[in-house]
Amino acid sequence: MKITAFARTEQGTGASRRLRNAGMTPGIVYGGSKEPANIKLDHNSLYHALNRESFHTTIHELEIDGAIEQVMLRDFQMHAYKQLVMHIDFQRVDPTQKIVIRVPLHFANADVSPAVKQGGSSVHYTINAIDIECLPKDLPEFITVDLSGIKSSQMVYLSDVVLPEGVTVVAGDKKQAIASATKAK
Repeated sequence: MKITAFARTEQGTGASRRLRNAGMTPGIVYGGSKEPANIKLDHNSLYHALNRESFHTTIHELEIDGAIEQVMLRDFQMHAYKQLVMHIDFQRVDPTQKIVIRVPLHFANADVSPAVKQGGSSVHYTINAIDIECLPKDLPEFITVDLSGIKSSQMVYLSDVVLPEGVTVVAGDKKQAIASATKAK
């Protein structure tokens, strides 16, 4: 996804408030061999992009005054009760270095599993995202967990998840349960 940003020279609370009142969101781009760059982005397009799950786990092309850089979303701050993005952080990405990022889990085929079809169980999920490490070219948008074989009173562990090639789980307990099928009492 391509994001258009503009260089920002004004800094401070008052300057950020004026930017937000003008429909812009202040931000920063850091990392790599370059110095951190203060930026400003259009708030409405940024707000709608943040509502898409894929925006959080994708390498983006950020254009700052004509120069294009590869970046990924690192953090953003929202207003406490308004639909307002207060600040956003991007990190530059080097295509030759591995990155660590949190990727969502999508659970599939739970409704056709033996636990639900024959056993009358319900499937419960204990986590919905995991931290992975990979090269930027191998970064998945999400990881699908197939639950078609789960039986009643059975658990699915992190070690059971089939990861795409080049992707590894970061410092996670391989025996951590991510889903379980339990019967109603």
